[in-house]
Amino acid sequence: MTIVAILVVRRRALEEFRAFERHAAAVMATHGGRIERTVVTPVADAPDLVREIHVVTFPDPRAFQAYREDPRLTDRAHQREAAVVSTEVFVGEDGPEYGAG
Repeated sequence: MTIVAILVVRRRALEEFRAFERHAAAVMATHGGRIERTVVTPVADAPDLVREIHVVTFPDPRAFQAYREDPRLTDRAHQREAAVVSTEVFVGEDGPEYGAG
């Protein structure tokens, strides 16, 4: 399963957010998940915010749910909440390859 998470983060809390995400990635790995790629973009008309887009994979929905309920993650939710303004999560599957050739 593939997940795209779009997070808007307070620029002043970016380092704390990234420390949380490194911890979350370690917890994720214990459930078979992985942050495959991140993309950082500015937020128009909001220089105090940054958008971070994560492409994440998990072996199945049960592994994703176990990750989301893991106490090692939920115990640090306050760190995430202090940094993140908003989150959008899209759950899907890999699409077609459009590479040349």
